[in-house]
Amino acid sequence: MEEPILNAHNKEEYPPMHTAEHILNGTMVRLFGCPRSRNAHIERKKSKCDYLLDACPTDEEVARIEAAVNEVIGRHRDVTVDYMPRSEAAAIVDLSKLPEDASETLRIVRVGDYDACACIGAHVKNTAEIGTFKILSHDYADGRWRVRWKVIE
Repeated sequence: MEEPILNAHNKEEYPPMHTAEHILNGTMVRLFGCPRSRNAHIERKKSKCDYLLDACPTDEEVARIEAAVNEVIGRHRDVTVDYMPRSEAAAIVDLSKLPEDASETLRIVRVGDYDACACIGAHVKNTAEIGTFKILSHDYADGRWRVRWKVIE
């Protein structure tokens, strides 16, 4: 199959961190029932994501998030890519953050059976390539929980 033409991508992600973000998002949706991150800044050394929550997660919940992400990484799940029409993708992924000028064909990135997301970024081929996920710090203000994290190779 010929690879579809998608929107241009204007940044270079570090694949292990970017894939870890997908797993963190899937974990937050599962544990808290919240939407995926509303704001993310993914860098090689450390990253941050913002989640809309009713309350700040407790220390126990933060430890549970970290453990859950590492558990998924430790499953050595393949990271795969599918191309599909926007109408088909809407049935399996949240398209609310999709830019208005997004192409009709979307690239859906899956982390095993744990997470699926429309994404044009760079990812590892298997979660075994990520390393260990570590939450560095977090804070909560006005319904926004910001978590700072990194992966240790």
